[in-house]
Amino acid sequence: MGFTYSEIRRAAYLLAPGAAPLTSRYRALPFPEQWRDSLLALCNTGRDAEAEPYRTVPTYRMDGVLQSLAPDLVVRGRGSEKHGDEKDFWLYAPADIPHPLPDAAFERLLTAWVRNLRPEPEHRARVVETLAELRADPPRWREVEVDLLGCDTTDGGTALPLGRQFQLATDHLARRVLALPPYDTGAGLLRFRAVPRGPRQQGAELMSQPLPHEGKDRTWWFSVVVNVSLHTVPFSPHLRLHVHTGLRRWATHPAANGRLYLPFRRDTSVYLRPTVPWLPGTPACERYAVARLTWDRDERAHGWREAGPAGILRAIALGQPFPDPAELLTAPERWIGEGPGVRAAVVHSNHMGQHGVKAGLMSNQRSQLVEWAEQALPAGLVRAPDLRRSGISSNTPANARPKPRGDAKKAEEVRTAHARRAALAVAMRTLSDEKPPPAGVPVVEARLLWQTATMRDTAIAALTEVLALDGDGGAPAAEVFDMAKPGDPVLLRWEAPELTVRLRCLPLSGGLADSLDIDPATRGRGRALAAAITTRRTAVAAVLTADGADPDTAALALVEIDRRADFTTPLHDPKFALRLGCADAGVITQFTAVPQKARGYNSEKNAAYRARSAWLDGFRQLGVRVVPEHTLGDRLPTDLHYAAVWMVKRRADGPTRVARHTPVTVLVGPSEPGSGQTVIRGWDPDQHVWIPYPKFLLRLTRLAELPGLSDEIDEGYAPGTSDEVEEDPAPSAEMPPSPAGDGQPQPRVTFQERRRKGEEQRAKTARYLQKMLRSLHGRPTLLLAHSQNGRTNWPWLQDGQVVPDLIRTGHASAGRLDSDLRLVRVRDTSGRETPQWWGIGNPSGVNGLAAGLWTDASGSRVFYSTTDKAGTFRASSVEADKLAPRPLRAGKRKGEPTIDTEIPAWNPALMEVTVLGCHPATSGEEGDTPEALAMAVHQLRQAADYLDALSLPLPLHLAALAQEYVLPTLAEEEEAVDDSAVTDDRG
Repeated sequence: MGFTYSEIRRAAYLLAPGAAPLTSRYRALPFPEQWRDSLLALCNTGRDAEAEPYRTVPTYRMDGVLQSLAPDLVVRGRGSEKHGDEKDFWLYAPADIPHPLPDAAFERLLTAWVRNLRPEPEHRARVVETLAELRADPPRWREVEVDLLGCDTTDGGTALPLGRQFQLATDHLARRVLALPPYDTGAGLLRFRAVPRGPRQQGAELMSQPLPHEGKDRTWWFSVVVNVSLHTVPFSPHLRLHVHTGLRRWATHPAANGRLYLPFRRDTSVYLRPTVPWLPGTPACERYAVARLTWDRDERAHGWREAGPAGILRAIALGQPFPDPAELLTAPERWIGEGPGVRAAVVHSNHMGQHGVKAGLMSNQRSQLVEWAEQALPAGLVRAPDLRRSGISSNTPANARPKPRGDAKKAEEVRTAHARRAALAVAMRTLSDEKPPPAGVPVVEARLLWQTATMRDTAIAALTEVLALDGDGGAPAAEVFDMAKPGDPVLLRWEAPELTVRLRCLPLSGGLADSLDIDPATRGRGRALAAAITTRRTAVAAVLTADGADPDTAALALVEIDRRADFTTPLHDPKFALRLGCADAGVITQFTAVPQKARGYNSEKNAAYRARSAWLDGFRQLGVRVVPEHTLGDRLPTDLHYAAVWMVKRRADGPTRVARHTPVTVLVGPSEPGSGQTVIRGWDPDQHVWIPYPKFLLRLTRLAELPGLSDEIDEGYAPGTSDEVEEDPAPSAEMPPSPAGDGQPQPRVTFQERRRKGEEQRAKTARYLQKMLRSLHGRPTLLLAHSQNGRTNWPWLQDGQVVPDLIRTGHASAGRLDSDLRLVRVRDTSGRETPQWWGIGNPSGVNGLAAGLWTDASGSRVFYSTTDKAGTFRASSVEADKLAPRPLRAGKRKGEPTIDTEIPAWNPALMEVTVLGCHPATSGEEGDTPEALAMAVHQLRQAADYLDALSLPLPLHLAALAQEYVLPTLAEEEEAVDDSAVTDDRG
């Protein structure tokens, strides 16, 4: 049995009590506001009188060039923030380094930028006039001292950082880390360089030299990355710096066509390292530059993004040219590693296929890298206190998933199947609109829409297994299945004490599961795709209606389709059309992939497992789930319900291209005290009532948007991605294409328009919340919300807004919580907002992983939840070393060296659980204990009918899954074996 950790350590740092302020001196250049009128006049020259004029100077391209060509600068964008007598600036550079942008170099960049604002020949004279006006009144650099971590606090006692601190404080610590001796891996030295970061990317980043890994048949390349970011914690007056470590993998192997495959409609980052300064006259710099490759529709080839540095660089004589894109994509290995001239590395993404180096670093190696970086901490900056395991109750729920062995395992499977039948019966009674429900046992009617006999037979067997049904349901000969048709299916039937199960088996024929027929003759490819989806949707609904499906009675269908990779393009995948068509007929859907064997893919060997998991996920959509029962006793109210609000993202809104969000809420409550069975409902904002979960999902299809090629299709909340260091998206400066997909540019979206749309969405969310919250009165409810998902449209969730035990949903002042309501916010590691962590205190010296609820000694309302390692990552050892061989500690090969570069890393995320609102004890009266509420939330991640712990508490998990009925996901899916989201700690 492994070591049980009682403490965990975070890679988070703050000023020690009583420490002197952390300050640094900079050269700072204000944005020359005296240039504003001249520049705006140039930008608006020749614009149509009806067009929206520029009201702010578009500096994004200039900012990108400055960051790439003078990477020692910290580029803030136009300084607009005032705080007391302090003023933000456009550009910063540490005062103790050579000036990164002498006047002559700045003049060359300025000239190129202004010409790029209006490159048309007819405006050449106006450009010359504007340059003369700017040169007549140039900006002046100043010497300033900046307090990097000092700031005011909000009414709730939370630190309120200045915008510039997010970049300057992190850059300051990163520069100190760079000054350390190289990191010794045991097999070599890591030499880090800084990576430029823009104001929207926040934080600082260091990256090692590219490292080769010799695979079985080729060499793969990767680098180690260290990120530094600045964050706040609710109700804490101290700013915190987080240090995250991870890997960035490089694309070095061209596809069969001799070129690197770059994902469709996605820019690809390229990291560049010159041997001489990009700009003549500037000092040598050891930092990387970053540029982006994009598809040029006019040239029909990849090129450097015009909206980024490359568009301006063409007018500048560089010390070294950027690599030719064609040469880089056909021979990427020639550019990586050490060598003459500019070095370049193309970032690998999962869309490019498999990589021989697997993502992430495990906990022990993370701790070693962080310990090395901690040598750079300045005086007064200390590590955040270690967290101790909560002892308020057991960390697992009362009805935790059992782990029997031997003969007891089979008995437990039978018991679980019987319990599942009982829960399904409860869900069917909840679905009934009749009051009271009809007499007798409920009838569960499901459909199996199959393509292959293998999956058909496998799915039928899986259904009998998960519900412990006796017999084959009266299955006929195989050829009878082939003759089934809508209205005359093969009908299988099972009787059980709790319910009757009827399975209608139909071949998915008539081309319903084929690639979408996107008409190339239709003008506007987006319109063609929408038409193809509508056509298929209508056909599917007609087939199910002919088979007796009732739009007013929710039913379940298990649908067998090919995986997305088997279609012409991802957009030809009919999955979303099938889901919408089934929903139109009152049928909720769960998909499973056609069993097949291909190179690097084999879904035949696990077909039974996938079919079993598909049925379980289908039952989830019917509202069948076992809620974890807390072990807090009378510390929590009797008959406590859990509500979870989630912002479902819809596609960008028409010509404004502003993404829309719609709130949805799920309510989870026990059907009978002590049963562990739940009734799951969703809020219907039109009828202002709670409705059964399946009907809630079906009604969400009213919000569904038909995607076009020009749509930015959201991949939803995906906590199950890899531990790879992700690229931060650069803001797009190009004029977006038309929503119709016809290639025509659409009007520029102004800041005012985006702000207006944002205010509208927040107002709609406020009205929704106010009505939904009123419905919860009279029943003890713990309301869950997710910080990153909800705070844009519900600003009260923001660290800078919240005040303990108050709530605000709109413009009105914050008020006290309803006596029956508690409010808890969770935050995950997205955006590196919670730190990386590891267990400490193991006598072996190994810093591993631990599951539990964690707290510090301060009495804070902020707690942290971690879970066990997911079953699919059991092979990922906490001692794994991707940089040097290590001796095996156990097994037949004990003592032999091994290296873990080809094994994926997986670390449970550190979930922050903040009790924003409760009813604390007052003199003479009992009240809530915040730690008890946090423990209940932690236990909600451990639902007995999931193989692994959830990345979110169960109610939030169910609310987030509603996204499937609103927008399709373009993330490659191998038809998930379970709908539980595997938690990653993203580096």
